Amino acid sequence: MTDGGAVRRMLLTNIGELVTNDPIDGRSGGPLGIVRDAAVLVEDGRVVWVGPAAHAPSHADEVRYEREDRRDGDEHRAAWDADVEVVDLGGRAVIPGFVDSHTHLVFGGDRAEEFAARMAGRAYEAGGIRSTVAATRAATDDELRARLRGFVGELQRQGTTTFEIKTGYGLSVADEARLARLAAEVTVEVTFLGAHVVPFEFREPDGPGADAYVDVVIGEMLEACAPYSRWVDAFCERGAFTEAQSRRVLEAGRAAGLGVRVHGNQLGEGPGVRLAVELAAASVDHCTYLTDADVAALSGSSTVATLLPGVEFSTRQPYPDARRLIDAGVTVALASDCNPGSSFTSSMPFCIAVAVRDMGMTPAEAVWASTAGGAAALRRSDVGALRPGSRADLVVLDAPSHVHLAYRPGVPLVAETWKDGVRVA
Repeated sequence: MTDGGAVRRMLLTNIGELVTNDPIDGRSGGPLGIVRDAAVLVEDGRVVWVGPAAHAPSHADEVRYEREDRRDGDEHRAAWDADVEVVDLGGRAVIPGFVDSHTHLVFGGDRAEEFAARMAGRAYEAGGIRSTVAATRAATDDELRARLRGFVGELQRQGTTTFEIKTGYGLSVADEARLARLAAEVTVEVTFLGAHVVPFEFREPDGPGADAYVDVVIGEMLEACAPYSRWVDAFCERGAFTEAQSRRVLEAGRAAGLGVRVHGNQLGEGPGVRLAVELAAASVDHCTYLTDADVAALSGSSTVATLLPGVEFSTRQPYPDARRLIDAGVTVALASDCNPGSSFTSSMPFCIAVAVRDMGMTPAEAVWASTAGGAAALRRSDVGALRPGSRADLVVLDAPSHVHLAYRPGVPLVAETWKDGVRVA
């Protein structure tokens, strides 16, 4: 509702190509559900109608409320006498807002020197996270909050309307709790990642060790972070946490009511994917090194394989084989993994271009993975598509087609970003 209780209604029209991710009869583009010369009708931040602009409804009686919770038709029809704001999008392409299901946006400092050294030949190692931990612990809440809000603006200017944020750069009870609290100020998709790496004070020669740190993670740290979090995650990887340690963290988080996510198979073959599938995780992220058994496990599960091309671009590791996963029937998402160490990009269009160029994806598959795929990885049905009942989160491209996101890499094609029916960038 707007001020005074009035319902805000808006018709976005003159859309040259509309990607809906709703492939009903009569639409082209396979899973993209493309409508040409389209329009979208929005009421109070939700999509209520999608179709050809020539058939756009002019009165509530013509609108079909397809979601169960919108079938109180008489009440809605009675309110439809108010004017509808018409927005002409000039024949440009429109896609659902990007859903970035893997970021690390709350941190202090940066690791530009580490990046430069890696480009000069030094291998990437998970242990570099500890330098960010030190900078994050030293930063004030206000410093972290200001930087976080800057990143949110950066995401929105590049078309991202839904995003997840992980903790993991505090690694103490107090610092992890404040990172979760700050993240919760800007998104409901907060992931508790106390099991990112073992902090230095536990790894010293006379320190208590990794298992003792896991005890803290599943005890008072989880208790402090759970109220702000929707998810729990663990970095199941050499240099981070073993399968047994990761299992303890994930099972404890699940028992506390959190959904499960996993970092797995980034630096080599390992147990991360199989652990994720066993625990019915919403997503297993990275999936760079997979065995045939890993692919088979994913293909028979509801776990999304979230691929992070910015990591391989920034670390010079081999890219994950998206084609292999898609051909096996695995649901694939793309995400930025925006973080200061291994992928300091917040650009989903960049990730799309890299995925098409180097990971065997078609432009349509990459766009779907960046929108509907990300929504699947977050177990969300209200974002990642433009259909009746979904949030009116959309991106207007300075281009005639979604293909241009890969066809014109590096060009700022995002002209407008709309969140809940309001232009935010």
